[in-house]
Amino acid sequence: MTTSNPLVGKAPNALARNGTVQFLLGSLLLIALTLLVAELDGAIGNLFKANGFRNNPLEYPLTAVLIGLLVNFLLRVTRTYEAIRPAIRTEFYLKVGLVLLGARISFGDLLATGVGGLIQALIMVAAVFGFTWWLGGKLKLPDTLRAVMATAVSVCGVSAAIAAAGAVQARKEEVTYITTLVILTALPLMVLMPILAGALQLTPTVAGAWFGGNIDTTAAVVGAGTIFDPKAQEVAAVVKLTQNVLIGFVAFGLAVYFAMVVKKNEDEPRPGLRVIWQRFPKFVLGFALVSLLVSVGLISKDAAKVVDTASKWLFTLSFVCIGLDFSLKDLREAGWRPIAVYMAATVFNTIIALGIAYVIFGVIFPR
Repeated sequence: MTTSNPLVGKAPNALARNGTVQFLLGSLLLIALTLLVAELDGAIGNLFKANGFRNNPLEYPLTAVLIGLLVNFLLRVTRTYEAIRPAIRTEFYLKVGLVLLGARISFGDLLATGVGGLIQALIMVAAVFGFTWWLGGKLKLPDTLRAVMATAVSVCGVSAAIAAAGAVQARKEEVTYITTLVILTALPLMVLMPILAGALQLTPTVAGAWFGGNIDTTAAVVGAGTIFDPKAQEVAAVVKLTQNVLIGFVAFGLAVYFAMVVKKNEDEPRPGLRVIWQRFPKFVLGFALVSLLVSVGLISKDAAKVVDTASKWLFTLSFVCIGLDFSLKDLREAGWRPIAVYMAATVFNTIIALGIAYVIFGVIFPR
């Protein structure tokens, strides 16, 4: 017996109203979950302090993701997930939060960290992209899939995957699959890397550079930095933002390669420099602008504190959405080879990112 789609046959106005209602319902749920995370974070912190802990080892990013995963499970079991899906906009909430984070980082610090971050990004993107592309070829992955995967691992996860997919005309299923892998690996790394950084006695600057150069999603990068140290969060965010700048250039390079080599016999327009600007993450410019306005005094210190608080709320919202976004179904459909390539690339990325972060931020630009 087949089940009819309740939206089939409805007029466009009815569909629009339905989408609006779903967005409003989802938004109300997200607001409620974000407030719940804040309450739980405070209660957990007080519990640890009462037992002799100076800091809460379960920082709010982890609490938010766990709440998101739990509600995700409940919504899917009750088959109500689609009713709130339009409000799950992880990337949007995160990018606005990152723009506002600029209120905490002076423009001078941004430039100083950005130089080292750019050097690290250039080395990391070239090495990790090359390794992932090579290994994907060895295991005979489709060119479009390994292009999306290599970009996601080497640059910045979901945003990079989407940009690469547009450049090489990858299938929607490939993007969904890589997105699921990104989330699947980023969540444990967000928790484990601060623990490893503490065991290795890394400075907050080196640890932050390691997180920013290795963890694929910007949200998990910020989360790992938050768990480890406030300074680590700042450095991790700047390093990842610097790496994000390369999205447009990588997408442009892929577009040229696929047009000239992979699909050279197909009648397709050749990519131009406009591709770089189209794929360039504009929110990076917003982050730099807010940092500059605070640094020159056009945004007062009191206002900057309010802006910084707003960024924390938006980060919490994005962490909740990470948990809500997760789907095992997409992961099961692709087989073992893409998983093997992605995990091998993640291990490779983790190891060389540690060495490069230590050399650049521990030796060349010690802070």
